[in-house]
Amino acid sequence: MYETFYGFTEKPFTLLPDPSFLFLGKKHSTAYSMLEYGMLSQAGFTVITGEVGSGKTTLVRHLLDQMEDDVTVGLVNTSHRDMGELLQWVLLSFGLEYREKERVVLHDLFTQFLIDQYAQNKRTVLIVDEAQNLDAQVLEELRLLSNINADKHQVLQIILVGQPQLRSMLAHEDFIQFQQRVSIDYHLSALNELETRAYIFHRTRTAGRSKPLFTKGASQLIYRASQGIPRVINTICDAALVYGFADQMEILDSRLITNVLRDKANARRANVNNAQNPAGHLKPVVFGDRQNNIEHFQSDVQRDDPSESNKKLTEFNRDSAKLLFKKYYHDS
Repeated sequence: MYETFYGFTEKPFTLLPDPSFLFLGKKHSTAYSMLEYGMLSQAGFTVITGEVGSGKTTLVRHLLDQMEDDVTVGLVNTSHRDMGELLQWVLLSFGLEYREKERVVLHDLFTQFLIDQYAQNKRTVLIVDEAQNLDAQVLEELRLLSNINADKHQVLQIILVGQPQLRSMLAHEDFIQFQQRVSIDYHLSALNELETRAYIFHRTRTAGRSKPLFTKGASQLIYRASQGIPRVINTICDAALVYGFADQMEILDSRLITNVLRDKANARRANVNNAQNPAGHLKPVVFGDRQNNIEHFQSDVQRDDPSESNKKLTEFNRDSAKLLFKKYYHDS
């Protein structure tokens, strides 16, 4: 939609984890270095935590892209409290037969797999994403699974990635034995204001644009609204690009970001109101300064009969669409 107008070869602010867009600022570089060090030092357990949307999964994807052929990796990314038999998920992550019901058979299958990998001079790494969802019993099973390692022969390395709750769980006195096996432990904190500005420029440059697009004031507002969380930054910036394209703005400034944030706040309030009063009137979501006396419009809708209300609502939304996509709309 806006890619050509702003000189992008692809969308710069998607929400899906994409290693090619990884921003290796100080915090993310340190986190990645810790992951690498854990791999090279054959750490039994490595724990990486961070807030929702802080970039943990992107780091893991980048790590997977850098793996050499002598490393066999299994990734469990659907962890939850009711996931059932852990060993079945582990075997599935390595592409092994997992349908056997007996735990002793599952354990033997995995042990033989690890021995085979070790015989081929390959390291085996198990990565568990969203590990904060694991209950105490599953965490204990992971610890016991690491008992497969014997003496100096580290045949299995385990990397746990999760939200801050994971650190809280592992800090409990019930997990003292687990804590003692964690060699690498790092918490990925949010970006600061300067890092947020650099992050935004990095994303736009990676997507094909060499010149800055967001002003300093715009970046400051984005930082305050996102608290430095990359996923939230992406959401705000992507919406800003849509707004800027609709207005044919070559540079995105603080006024535009103010409009974006205000409309997002209005949309959230509308969602809350609709959730609390499902039978109530639906309020149209509008964009920035294109709202012309909405309060008056809504009071008119409430006073009219239902058929007339629906007609007014349709006409209003059509007019809003014309304004938003004026570049492509042509009156007949």
